[in-house]
Amino acid sequence: MSDPAAIPPTPTPPLSQAGAASRAGEPPCHSAELLVHLARLVHGGETDTSLTPAQWTALRYFASANRFSRTPTAFSEFHATTKGTASQTVKSLIGLGLLQRRAHDSDGRSALIEVTEAGQDKLRRDPLADLTRCIRALPDARRREFLSTLTELGGALARMRTAPTFGKCGDCGHCDTSGGAGAYCRCTQEMLDGTEMQSICVDFAQGAPRLR
Repeated sequence: MSDPAAIPPTPTPPLSQAGAASRAGEPPCHSAELLVHLARLVHGGETDTSLTPAQWTALRYFASANRFSRTPTAFSEFHATTKGTASQTVKSLIGLGLLQRRAHDSDGRSALIEVTEAGQDKLRRDPLADLTRCIRALPDARRREFLSTLTELGGALARMRTAPTFGKCGDCGHCDTSGGAGAYCRCTQEMLDGTEMQSICVDFAQGAPRLR
């Protein structure tokens, strides 16, 4: 160091150490409170109150998950809840005619959960739509930065809690598009169709090397 008297700056601890370094009684982070407040606002003024927030989350999940992830177990991991609670939520939506079970194509012992036409119609009145419109109103650069920040925070918190990190097939490290004949999932060893590239997957690998 050219100036021996200079005091080096204190390094910023990584996210994984931030919780350990926080002082007891420290007020909650304002940014974290705002995120929680946004989630509450989504359902706070909705006009369709026929579903609970958990049921809306399940309906959205099964509408956007790929064929490897449309199971109650995968939903329980996505929703960070117990398998029993997730199963009851799914069962209630099946009873309402918004979801249905169908036999798994490759595993006869299990079933996949599909959204019915009534479920798709219900999603057109999704209370999340207002927040979606607010996000779309942001300038492109800010919207991309916002998504990147949320993705980073979600991944960091998932690692802290040893929880799976969900993401889209098109952004996954398991996705191999180097063959030129579509996309191949190296995790499931299955070819992916075009619609699945934008689907949520329980086997998502963030930051893994991706072949192109």
